[in-house]
Amino acid sequence: MNFRVLVADDHPLSRRAVRTLLEGEAGFEWIGEAANGKEAVERADELLPDLVLMDIQMPVMDGLEATKRIKQQHPHIRVVMLTVSDDVADLFAAIRYGAQGYLLKNMDPDDWIAYLRGLLDDNSEISRGMADRLFQSFRSAEVPAISETGPGVLSPRESEIVGLVAGGLSNRQIAETLVITENTVKNHLKNILAKLSLDNRVQLTAYAVRHGLTQVGHKSAGK
Repeated sequence: MNFRVLVADDHPLSRRAVRTLLEGEAGFEWIGEAANGKEAVERADELLPDLVLMDIQMPVMDGLEATKRIKQQHPHIRVVMLTVSDDVADLFAAIRYGAQGYLLKNMDPDDWIAYLRGLLDDNSEISRGMADRLFQSFRSAEVPAISETGPGVLSPRESEIVGLVAGGLSNRQIAETLVITENTVKNHLKNILAKLSLDNRVQLTAYAVRHGLTQVGHKSAGK
């Protein structure tokens, strides 16, 4: 299966570099590009890609607003933000607007591809490196106030799974760690997201860090 990709970036050289990277990898099909957020929304409506790689800082309409509009109109389209910034405020904004991922432009190309494959295969929507960066950022930064359900609604097993997700483990790895089936993990995650009113694993990881659930998974994984 080929995943159809739209790239939005106001720098032609950046778009060309991403295109070159993707065209050299099996499973990715470049279907179009946009030079600003407004064009990204229009092209997404027209082409209906599986994935949009979206720069944050763009003229006319920035990538965050474009992401918000695309996700409102086409919830199934996955959006990954591209940026040179690892500012926690940008990360929070991207998650709030519906992004499924967040990639730094200076990351190693192999890490890029591995991350995107994990996201598109619904295996692990957040890499271990991204999880580590989240942990460091949330520990040192002031977290925006968000009204949300507290972790008390989760069972001990669900809290355990949240911690492992935040640690960057895939469904398969979580199943192996807890000695349960992968289908059981998927059912737990579905219930967890419903209880917490969250949409994806990226948001769940951010939630885990805010509420101190990361250590639960780390301790269990180490047993």
